[in-house]
Amino acid sequence: MTKGLFITFEGGDGCGKTTQIKLIDEYLQNKGYKTLLTREPGSKGLGIKLREILLNYDGEVSPTCESFLFLADRAQHVDCIIKPALEAGVIVLCDRHTDSTVAYQGYGRGLDIEQIHRLNKIATSGLKPDLTIVLDVDVETSQARVGNEKDRMESAGVEFFERVRNGFLEIAKLEPNRVKVIDSKQSIEQIHQQILELIKNEF
Repeated sequence: MTKGLFITFEGGDGCGKTTQIKLIDEYLQNKGYKTLLTREPGSKGLGIKLREILLNYDGEVSPTCESFLFLADRAQHVDCIIKPALEAGVIVLCDRHTDSTVAYQGYGRGLDIEQIHRLNKIATSGLKPDLTIVLDVDVETSQARVGNEKDRMESAGVEFFERVRNGFLEIAKLEPNRVKVIDSKQSIEQIHQQILELIKNEF
């Protein structure tokens, strides 16, 4: 590929993103494509330290501070990892990106969504995914999959995660060409095949 492809995976905790993104990465590599499997927050380097704060800090974190930490991680990630890979013709598979900030800090925490969009645009220098896959799951199933060992974000409560889920679905309604929703209560193989069909349409 002369131009890279940027694909992001979104959804609530326990939706199956980690499993599906690894399956897609393996599939594409077997087809001979160069891929980069990455995540937000905390891909590597500075991002790892920011991830530790965001997920495990045990003191009070204001919603605005939380947003800026995610945005700082994103700016570093885009400039130092994602853009160079795309310029080299690599397919970038990213576990969470801008839509998570809109869903979690906007819809979930109640911050100004339009302001988050503007800040995301600054953090990414306007870069947007070519395709975003939202793995949708009800909150009860999500919580059961996560289990009892929860990080700071996973411990936010059922009402918070209902707002987050609705946020992802609203994002998909607003950007149907980019954002595709898949029911993640299906089997792993069914979900994988649906994701493959969406990705094939990007080539």
